[in-house]
Amino acid sequence: MEILSPAGNMEKLKTAIYFGADAVYFAGKEYGLRAFSDNFTNDELIKAVDYCHINNVKAYVTINIVAKNCDFENLKQYVEFLQKIKVDAVIVSDIGIIMYVKKYAPKLHIHVSTQANVTNKYTAKFFADLGVKRIVLARELSLCEIKEIRDYISKKVELEAFVHGAMCIAYSGRCLLSNYLSGRESNRGACVQACRWEYTITEKSRTTPYEIQEDKNGTYILNSEDLNMIKYIDKMAQAGVCSLKIEGRMKSIYYVATVTNAYHRAKLLYEQNPNNYKVTKELIEELEKTGHRQYTTGFNLDSKEQRECITSSMPVQTHEFIARVIGNQDGGWVKIEQRNRFKVGDTLEVLSPNECYNKKIKVNKIKSLDGTMIDDAKNVQEVLYLKTNLNLKTGDILRRKN
Repeated sequence: MEILSPAGNMEKLKTAIYFGADAVYFAGKEYGLRAFSDNFTNDELIKAVDYCHINNVKAYVTINIVAKNCDFENLKQYVEFLQKIKVDAVIVSDIGIIMYVKKYAPKLHIHVSTQANVTNKYTAKFFADLGVKRIVLARELSLCEIKEIRDYISKKVELEAFVHGAMCIAYSGRCLLSNYLSGRESNRGACVQACRWEYTITEKSRTTPYEIQEDKNGTYILNSEDLNMIKYIDKMAQAGVCSLKIEGRMKSIYYVATVTNAYHRAKLLYEQNPNNYKVTKELIEELEKTGHRQYTTGFNLDSKEQRECITSSMPVQTHEFIARVIGNQDGGWVKIEQRNRFKVGDTLEVLSPNECYNKKIKVNKIKSLDGTMIDDAKNVQEVLYLKTNLNLKTGDILRRKN
């Protein structure tokens, strides 16, 4: 089973790989649905794909906009380029683009995007018969419905499903709210997440009043909760899902590290005992340590649980990203890049894919690159040395409980 992580830029890509991703998905400067993410130039795409393959990780590139005629003008050269640099697959929602890829880059594997709205076995078979490699299922499906699709189509076609992250209030992400309220087209990568805003709604002609309750914060009736399926990855595997997708190309490297690390460790637990999988309390708490809205299992369990976050659109988290390790130890000192203020006397926690995971550091000594001892690290992204007896590695993250 594959853990598939988001990569909004090269730093996030390397972070995802370091913390255990089996595959990453990202976009070039065009054709992707996250236009406000940093994304990758063509030269950066070459480096990104090479870095993935050196680390035995697969690289998937999104071409998942709802395409207009003008979008095809430079598409031939782009898909030929992606084929040349040996991208493992392209993620596509538009049938026209699928046919275009098959014609001009026939060696590229095609993954059908969740934006294609595959919610039944007959649509899945249509795409399977087109020769696609994988179908990224709509988030509106239950695990029972996924199992029906798995049993109906060729076993050669893989199924991917979202396991964690923000959910769209619109069906399979097909929303025009951003277009109307900001002029930015959500289906072409420019969504401003207008569904997260605070609303007041009245309906003048209703004979029976529709009451909307709200508190001092307002009401967020379009604001969905975040998906969290870490307790049920065995059920997803039993339904036929081979790739567990983490949402978040716009999220921070701390989010990517925390969530990828948690699901990688959960996958290892599942592989050790697939018939009696039980996630640990530590991993459940791990997902509270990075930014999230209230959690839900979405539609997967076919339950009647509330899926709207009606109190606030602001994410919460129990821990704060303090620094990233950027150099090996030298005489008990580790080189770090500071991200948030910390002081002598603070207790920091280690986020690592290695044996230092969740170990604590009591901050006793901090010094600058020139050797000056300091008590208060308050300059953002300053490179410093931190004294510790832990065997930290480059890529490890230091955080502090709020």
